[in-house]
Amino acid sequence: LRLVAILKAILEGEKAAVLKRDRHLPLSFHRRQEELKFSLGLQRLQHRVREIQALRDGPAASRQLNTRDPQLKTDTKPPESELPTLILEAVKELEAAKQQVLKRIQIWKRQQQLAGNGALFEENLAPLQKRCESLVEVYFQLHQQVMAASTELGAELLPRLLERFNEVLSSLVKR
Repeated sequence: LRLVAILKAILEGEKAAVLKRDRHLPLSFHRRQEELKFSLGLQRLQHRVREIQALRDGPAASRQLNTRDPQLKTDTKPPESELPTLILEAVKELEAAKQQVLKRIQIWKRQQQLAGNGALFEENLAPLQKRCESLVEVYFQLHQQVMAASTELGAELLPRLLERFNEVLSSLVKR
């Protein structure tokens, strides 16, 4: 881990030097970086959904999850009181991923406007559609876990969560 930390520091230093020398990296670099950030956030969100499901299903499912992912601690199982915390973290990550998608949609719209003035414009909507579909798929998985855990969440937390879920989906659909 120390070696990884050292390499990461070196690479960040080199990136800072390149950015200082060349203020603007190619657009493809920024787009690739944004795509990697989104896919990492989506993977983290999918992992949260699996954690919530494992916590709800009990120790057998938790052991099965841990054997598939060796980075998880196999000797600890989160207590039941941690379920609302996990769900709240997952919803926060879902909202962050939604913001990334909405930002990308806004950039696409702006590029489309500028294309009317002769700017270059990539009309391919497939990457944007894939982002939206992936996010909605995880949204429904998380929503299903929240509804299944509605008794553990309590009468005051569940309506707030459902309101946040509705806001995520409606903002995606409206944009």
